[in-house]
Amino acid sequence: MVRVAFAVAALLMVSLACGTEPQEVRMGTEGAYHPYNYVADDGELVGFEIELGNELCQRADMACTWVRNEWDSMIPNLQAGDFDTIMAGMSITDERDELIDFSEAYVPPSPSVYMALAGAGDESLQGKVGAQAGTIHLDYLLEAGVTPLEYELAEDLVASVLSGEADVVLVDLGFALDNIEHGEERLAIVGPQVAIDKGIGIGVREEDGELKAKFDEAIGKMKGDGTLNELIRKWFGSEAETF
Repeated sequence: MVRVAFAVAALLMVSLACGTEPQEVRMGTEGAYHPYNYVADDGELVGFEIELGNELCQRADMACTWVRNEWDSMIPNLQAGDFDTIMAGMSITDERDELIDFSEAYVPPSPSVYMALAGAGDESLQGKVGAQAGTIHLDYLLEAGVTPLEYELAEDLVASVLSGEADVVLVDLGFALDNIEHGEERLAIVGPQVAIDKGIGIGVREEDGELKAKFDEAIGKMKGDGTLNELIRKWFGSEAETF
């Protein structure tokens, strides 16, 4: 009888221990969108979203690992179960919201801007316009009747302007400021700002409402205690839009 009681107690302890193990979550990101997410010289994933995602996972008591994935297959591969979230500078749009669900925004709505060579002026807007494939910027240009040059990676946009392949590219403000302020003084913002962004959130499968709720709670706490705004300023500068 003593042995049976001991065995039952042991099983109960194992069960309780297993019940407290952190939920494992695979975080999908691109690793090619500085300063949101990119690969450092040592091969490690770094950036605003990597630091933020790790903090959110810690606050939500989740064991998170990062999975790199190409931008244009992010949503299909999330739906296929290759990873559990998208945290890759993905703007919340009505079209995407029909396919997946989003957490509350962790980056507030920000203007999109045209980026060209410094000194090019607003006349560059009449030339060859580029945008990254699969983005709100490409959709905006197409809806406006523009036939844009499409680029697979965000870094290709910068290279296209510097080489003269594109006269101007449409990007989000944070990306433009980051490139201009960190070594690409040959670039400048031209023309008017464009309001097409609803903010950036974590993408999850529609059936993963519990996971979404955990991230919403953690994001809300970081907004409430000011740490999210501190992180935004750290990575995007003191002039960045905050909550």
